[in-house]
This record gives sequence, C-alpha cells and structure tokens, in this order.
Amino acid sequence: MKRVVIPKAGNANILQVQESPDLTPAKGEVSIQVKAAGINFADILARQGLYQDAPAYPCTVGYEVSGIVDQVGEGVDKALIGTDVIAMTRFNGQASQVVVPEIQVFPKPEKLSFEQAAALPVNYLTAWQGLVIGGALQPEDSVLIHNVGGGVGLAALEIAQHIGATTIGTASGGKHPFLKEKGLDHAIDYRNDDWTKALDKITAGKGVELILDPIGGKSWRQSYKALRSTGRLGMFGISTAAGNGLLNQWRLLKLILQIPFFHPVPLMHDNRGVFGINMGRLWHEPEKIRSWMDKILQGVEEGWVKPQVDKVFKFEEAAAAHTYIENRQNKGKVVLIP
Repeated sequence: MKRVVIPKAGNANILQVQESPDLTPAKGEVSIQVKAAGINFADILARQGLYQDAPAYPCTVGYEVSGIVDQVGEGVDKALIGTDVIAMTRFNGQASQVVVPEIQVFPKPEKLSFEQAAALPVNYLTAWQGLVIGGALQPEDSVLIHNVGGGVGLAALEIAQHIGATTIGTASGGKHPFLKEKGLDHAIDYRNDDWTKALDKITAGKGVELILDPIGGKSWRQSYKALRSTGRLGMFGISTAAGNGLLNQWRLLKLILQIPFFHPVPLMHDNRGVFGINMGRLWHEPEKIRSWMDKILQGVEEGWVKPQVDKVFKFEEAAAAHTYIENRQNKGKVVLIP
C-alpha cells in the first residue's frame, strides 16, 4: 500500500508518498481498498504543526475515505467483501488501504462517485452538528455561514436550504455567481466589504439566529455581536491560524489573545448561546455519529444532499492540493486519489 506522509512540520512541499506493508483487519474491523480520500483544513494545520490532535510525526492524516471492502475481520459479515463503502478514519485515511471498525463503515450510495462519497463524512457531519444539533435551526430562522464556498460551507448551505431557513454567506466576490447558482439568498464579499455592516443591512439591524464561524480569533467576537436575541454561535476550526514559520507563531499568539471569553451571566442577559464543534473529538460517540450519517445518506437518496467536488488530485500531487486549499481557491471539496 502507499500513503501520503507528513515527515515533519513545514510547508506543502514536505509531503511524501511512501510504500508501507499491507494491513490486516482484526476482530470487528474492515479493510478497504481506497478509491478516494478527503482533505480537510485540519490536515493543513496538522502539516503545519498547529493541530494538537494530530499523531506524532511522521504521520498520515485523513478522516474520510470511499472504496471497496477487500477483507473483514472476525465477527464481521463476509458479505461486505466486494461492496462499495464510505468510511470514517481516525487519521491514516490518505492511503491506498485503510482498516477501520465496522461501525465506522457505511454503504456508498450508487448515485455518487467515489470522489463525491469521500466528500460526505467530515463536511456534512460538521454542518449537521452545527445547524441541526447545536444550532437547532428552524425554517423561520436566518443563518450566516462564514466561508460558505468551502466544503463545510456548501454542505451547511444545502442543509439550511432543506430546513427552509434564509441563508447568508461570506465568500470572496469571485465565488458569488457560483453561490447564487447554488441558491444562496445573500452573499457578502468579506474581502472588500465589512461583513458586519453588510449583514446589518440585510437583516435591517436585527441580526441572525445562527452563525457558523470556522475563522476564530476576533471573528468569533464579531459573530457573537451579530446574533439576534436567542441566537446561537457555532465555532469550529481556526482557519486564521494557518501559516508556517516564525511569523505565524506571532500570528497564532495574536489569535489566541483575540479569542473572546463567554461568561454565563452576559449570555443569560443577551439571550444568546455559543457552542463548539470538533468532529475529531467524537470518536467515543459512534452510535450518535452513525445516526447523523444515516440522515445525511437519506438526504442523498432524496436528492437534497449533493456533495460538490471541486478538484481531484493524485497522491503524488498532495502538495498542490494543500496549496490549493490554503489559497482559498476551492469551491467545495478537494479529494485525493491513490
């Protein structure tokens, strides 16, 4: 088997493709020949040495794959062998073979390609937790989705549209025509406009019921202020932290100092709520995750979940894939293929 390896912290050019021994599933496990593996911003941070949950170097990251079951361990139905599946991986996903517990494996919908299937788990589960579970989004609500043109952002847009809420999103101006085609109600150019003033104009000064914010730092403070009474702020990722070298260490320190502290008393007075999202810290809740994923897969069958794959890179092109995401060029998911 081959895998994409991060030998040490650094820029995208340090990524390597290495050969490793094939894997054998243990009791209750499934082995999958990977056809496509998703890339997420957490993988970028892991490469930069900024992701605290990442395994020690050298390591292979990746939380999600699609492929074909080639072996099963003791206690797993052998009928799974040869079937097309989606799987969640606790790292090691960006490899030509993975072994995972059976509970983390799901049937791949026939209407999806392997690349589309690999775009489902992290983005849609993150969006589902943010909108449905933590955010309790209702049809009469309005939601602001920061970085709506990215993988999580587009997944959140589809879920919010299915719920019936009014959708507002921040993205660079070049992505606005694409987002309008996707059905976004209001687009804000965060690079050239003050998004807080633009949102104030759109909502007539009322604010929104829900904001999903993956940016971090002072953005969380601004997002909290933009909430309507009974509004909720969902925080995940810290994309502002991305970068390499000594300059980024200062940037990271500045970011930490800008993170707001939410005290219970002001939250009560404001009738607002805040919550965090980190899919990488939910491995102890496989049944819960499975129930969410089942609803997302049902959405695929019903036609309202349509994963957007922006670009596909070969394993040997992993450095270019990382750079593509870091430069905020992607409109949807970036996927690696062996």
